[in-house]
Amino acid sequence: MKTVELKMDIPVMLAPMAGITDLPFRELVATFGAGMVVSEMVASHDMLNHRQGSWEKTQLGLGKTGTAVQLAGRETAPMAEAARIIAGQGASVIDINMGCPAKKVTQGYSGSALMRDPDHALSLIDAVVSSVDIPVTLKIRTGWDRENRNAIKIAQIAEEAGIKALAIHGRTRACLYRGDAEYDTIAEVKQNINIPVIANGDIVSPEKAQYVLNYTK
Repeated sequence: MKTVELKMDIPVMLAPMAGITDLPFRELVATFGAGMVVSEMVASHDMLNHRQGSWEKTQLGLGKTGTAVQLAGRETAPMAEAARIIAGQGASVIDINMGCPAKKVTQGYSGSALMRDPDHALSLIDAVVSSVDIPVTLKIRTGWDRENRNAIKIAQIAEEAGIKALAIHGRTRACLYRGDAEYDTIAEVKQNINIPVIANGDIVSPEKAQYVLNYTK
């Protein structure tokens, strides 16, 4: 693996959203000037087993705007193999999902469930980072629940393992999407690592984006 830094001229990106950020939507958002767009979450096992619809989620087709393809999974070998294939297709970035709170994902010990096992999370990150020559980023939440907010620890592990940027949703897994996202944890993480931190959660207007940027300085 060679070290490749993440480059994004505009510090605003489209978040990955299941059922929404398909190729036509990403192309539309790119016309408005997003610095990067991210695919829907793709399960590594589904992709390698050619499950219907999984490969379509990895389609690129964009011009100047970079595309990150988000991978989810628990096992290191399938994650690494899927990452290699996606990188070979021309993706700009591989994004590892450790933030999805959906029960069907966490019951399989993927998504945000990986935050409960930092050692295995590190193994997964190592496997993906070492398998590709493009930047690898990571999406997490603030923790599993309010009593176990470990975003700082996961962030430090990720940075040491070669993750080039970290996106944090300002809720725990237990919160799902209830209540308001909080940005204090995101600000704390930013103070404890040196890679770019991307704030996520309830940012639905330019005014809110500017507020979050200022709050997490």
